[in-house]
Amino acid sequence: MANPVTESAAGLLRRALRFFLPVHCSSCNSLLADDPIPHFCSDCWSKISLMPDSRCARCDHPFHSSIATTYSPHHVCQPCAEHPPSYTKAWTLYPYTPPLQHAIRLFKYRGKVSLAAPLAALMIARLPPLDSIDVIMPVPLHIERLRQREFNQSLLLAGDIGRTLNIPIAYTNLIRAIPTPAQTTLSRKSRLKNLRRAFALRHPDAIVKKRILLIDDVFTTGTTVNECAKTLRKAGSGDVFVITLGRTMDPTMIPDRIMAQRPPSLKLLGG
Repeated sequence: MANPVTESAAGLLRRALRFFLPVHCSSCNSLLADDPIPHFCSDCWSKISLMPDSRCARCDHPFHSSIATTYSPHHVCQPCAEHPPSYTKAWTLYPYTPPLQHAIRLFKYRGKVSLAAPLAALMIARLPPLDSIDVIMPVPLHIERLRQREFNQSLLLAGDIGRTLNIPIAYTNLIRAIPTPAQTTLSRKSRLKNLRRAFALRHPDAIVKKRILLIDDVFTTGTTVNECAKTLRKAGSGDVFVITLGRTMDPTMIPDRIMAQRPPSLKLLGG
């Protein structure tokens, strides 16, 4: 049980620090007071957008028109129809646009791990029905990248989700065996080449016939999660499902009010 005296002292300390060392919202630059989300004002956090309703039934890619799913809710996009991914179904919960984009970049690249809990809470708030999942796995980082960053953002998100759903988490079974260049600036073809045979399992027997939920932060082309799923399926797993916090969006599908929040120096690219 929380100690009210300790909580009160911590609150006073936070107020004192903010008085002498003012903190500004990372999205709109307004002065933060007692906003509950680190680095962001409540107003900006409330503006995080939702994905369009009409999306591919396999990879969750948004359709430009809702007509495709009006007559068939199980409609898939052309890439999934021509080259079905190794995962059974992916859910991408929010567009990777400001202010969520700012939050993920602070969390992932600037080490603001205090954002892990609020970002995981965003995911938990939009989770689809997940029946009979046996184990949760975060998309892994190579050990060299992990040493540089000092944490795996997907693992932190997966931890909160696993505890909420009461599903076991396999933190270290799926590994990135080969170091690969950053994916953010690569084309889809280069990503495929970059990630070929990049993933492996420490204990393949542990996932045989298991239904697995993969967790990652951002879905760009889907190459990373698909290669993870391919590794799991080759080892004999059951269905593999994917959930990511954000998804990079075709600029033609981003509302003007969101584009207006995007500084010219920021690109809509994910990991």
